[in-house]
Amino acid sequence: MVLWYHKMNTKRSFILFLTVILLTAGCAASPYKKISAKQGRDLLNNDSNTVLLDVRTEEEFREIRIPNAILIPLDTLQNNVADTLPDKNTTIVIYCRSGNRSKQAAEILIGMGYKKVYDMGGIIDWPYETEKNP
Repeated sequence: MVLWYHKMNTKRSFILFLTVILLTAGCAASPYKKISAKQGRDLLNNDSNTVLLDVRTEEEFREIRIPNAILIPLDTLQNNVADTLPDKNTTIVIYCRSGNRSKQAAEILIGMGYKKVYDMGGIIDWPYETEKNP
């Protein structure tokens, strides 16, 4: 009887442990969505309220950018985004140079309560029109 109780207790403990691990893993999933350049372009073309956010430096932005992008450099994002994008339900498509800063920016925005955040990665993967300062 004692052996049977021990086996049942071990089985229950294992199931409880597994449930906690699975629930925790689900909570750790990114609440923003990683999208391709094509998906980003489609979002921008289909919804005129979608904001294209460039989180690179001012120098990088002046050198080359995606048309209609607004610039809020990553290092100033947390302090300045609420002034530029006060509506936390705004659909935001983020890009940087290679994808690292856009991922960080997406995480910051989600942490600040923005709901519709899309990480498009880097301008280096953007095969469509760009613009440069003359």
